[in-house]
Amino acid sequence: MNRLAGVTSPYLLQHADNPVDWWPWEPGAFEEARRRNVPVLLSVGYSACHWCHVMAHESFEDQATADFLNAHFVSVKVDREERPDVDAVYMEAVQAATGQGGWPMTVFLTPDGEPFYFGTYFPPAPRHGMPSFRQVLEGVRQAWSERPEEVAEVAGKIVRDLSGREMSYGDGAAPGEAELAQALLGLTREYDPQRGGFAGAPKFPPSMVIEFLLRHHARTGAEGALQMARDTSERMARGGIYDQLGGGFARYSVDRDWVVPHFEKMLYDNALLCRVYAHLWRATGSEAARRVALETADFMVRELRTAEGGFASALDADSDDGTGRHVEGVYYVWTPAQLTEVLGEDDARLAARYFGVTEEGTFEEGASVLQLPQQDEVFDAGKVASVRERLLVARGERPAPGRDDKVVAAWNGLAIAALAETGAYFDRPDLVDAALAAADLLVRVHLDEQARLARTSRDGRTGANAGVLEDYADVAEGFLALASVTGEGVWLEFAGFLLDHVLARFTDEETGALYDTAADAEQLIRRPQDPTDNAVPSGWSAAAGALLSYAAHTGSEPHRAAAERALGVVKALGPRVPRFIGWGLAVAEALLDGPREVAVVGPSAADPSALELRRAALLGTAPGAVVACGTPGGEEFPLLADRVLVDGAATAYVCRNFVCELPVSDVDALTERLTPTGA
Repeated sequence: MNRLAGVTSPYLLQHADNPVDWWPWEPGAFEEARRRNVPVLLSVGYSACHWCHVMAHESFEDQATADFLNAHFVSVKVDREERPDVDAVYMEAVQAATGQGGWPMTVFLTPDGEPFYFGTYFPPAPRHGMPSFRQVLEGVRQAWSERPEEVAEVAGKIVRDLSGREMSYGDGAAPGEAELAQALLGLTREYDPQRGGFAGAPKFPPSMVIEFLLRHHARTGAEGALQMARDTSERMARGGIYDQLGGGFARYSVDRDWVVPHFEKMLYDNALLCRVYAHLWRATGSEAARRVALETADFMVRELRTAEGGFASALDADSDDGTGRHVEGVYYVWTPAQLTEVLGEDDARLAARYFGVTEEGTFEEGASVLQLPQQDEVFDAGKVASVRERLLVARGERPAPGRDDKVVAAWNGLAIAALAETGAYFDRPDLVDAALAAADLLVRVHLDEQARLARTSRDGRTGANAGVLEDYADVAEGFLALASVTGEGVWLEFAGFLLDHVLARFTDEETGALYDTAADAEQLIRRPQDPTDNAVPSGWSAAAGALLSYAAHTGSEPHRAAAERALGVVKALGPRVPRFIGWGLAVAEALLDGPREVAVVGPSAADPSALELRRAALLGTAPGAVVACGTPGGEEFPLLADRVLVDGAATAYVCRNFVCELPVSDVDALTERLTPTGA
């Protein structure tokens, strides 16, 4: 029976024709395992995962392996992007047992969902000390049949160990100057001054840490923080992790020098980095940062936007190499001969020097990943632009990587914030329009009558899985950015609906701690709860940031108090593991600075002077400042209450905790008010 045919996950649909009798994650799968008295094979992956595709081809498409699985197991396939709660719970078990994790994640469960054996990728034959997948299956089957008491004991111990893990929330107080200074010192110790970034290979784009560094510099004037942010951003933008032809970033670099990426492109990385480079430009005026922010925004709109106005999750790392084989990176890399074929000999030599393409290659089989190596040669800008355009056109004729076109609420929230701000900074109303269209899709398709969020949709059809904390928090963050950029108060209202759910359904009333799933969500063997930032802001950090911004807009004490309580975990973790709580540290910077509340009023919504003041407010570097723009007494924003024009002219008010400085009508004066005294 093909149970995957009707799902919305492209990853699950890729497995719909496997000979394995797959189940999606649902109660029926565990009831079937209980009825047959067999273990459950849980296989977790995602569409852009290279090794997930490899294992699928080697094992799940193999008839003999499938026959064995179907006879002795109930097989459950999960898209980690649709069910981050399932992924988080069992990944915690895998990492606790093996010291490492990754995807595909392979876990064997009892019919009660209790894990007892773990792994990630298993090859079809023994390799490098790893058993084959078939050997693993036979060993698990034998243990289940011949030593059931031992299996039950192991599973029970694992569940007890997971349930007994307690998280340190600190003393419930938000971090102060001392903790943020310690966090900066910790980052300095891990910083790679030769290459940018932190620690060794593989290197992931530290977007949230860079945001913290920019905010810390804005608040304190610490030049070391700005230098780490600026140099890391420059190294990434010059490296192979950045697509030098089409814009946008790959997921991570396999080496310390940012040269060879793991080639999948994720929406969340590009949304976060687009916003970071826009903020770097705001802080420094860097033309390179401006270029990368706009190119990354254009990449998202051009290659990830769906017909319904949302943004797809990812582009695969693999594509057809022209012979029917799916090969990682083949879409993006070049040999000198390929350059010559497209450009002719003279321009090919120029392109090879400019992009670092060599005969030896920087990747596999003599191919090179395009980068911008540091060199003394000065290149003609017009010639480089022509070369880049011709190569991009030629690349477009290659078989393209697959696209995972499901819309994930949280990641679209990140994209909305990035596109709204980038469009506002650089006078690109088309980018703001793209953000508005994505927000409209989330409201129409993902939100129900009670403002509860669905995690995903595809082709305009709502997915079956409930939103988790990061969905509510990141979508609220996106809506709050839209409210500031557009002056449309409806987005502030929608953000409030979502944050009410955060307070009511995701927050522990006694401690203020946050959970990744709602109190009324499906109960797993453990309620997931992780405050650390990984590839994306944790739901915990994201919620703290959105709650704080909403409180600044509205004066809501419950929202501000919840944000401050949530930041207690940042006080505990920030000085110890700053690399893994960057967004939490960035939110803490906003709290220390206020955050500042800016109200701009004009004679009309389209008044040119009011629009200039709003732009100046948006370009202010004060950490986490919120902006409301409208006419005097506008009901759409609480910040506009009792605000009046001064001498009939557009006027800006800068406040902290609703205590305001004297109003100003001059752009330069407003800019000065929004430049923290430490900078």
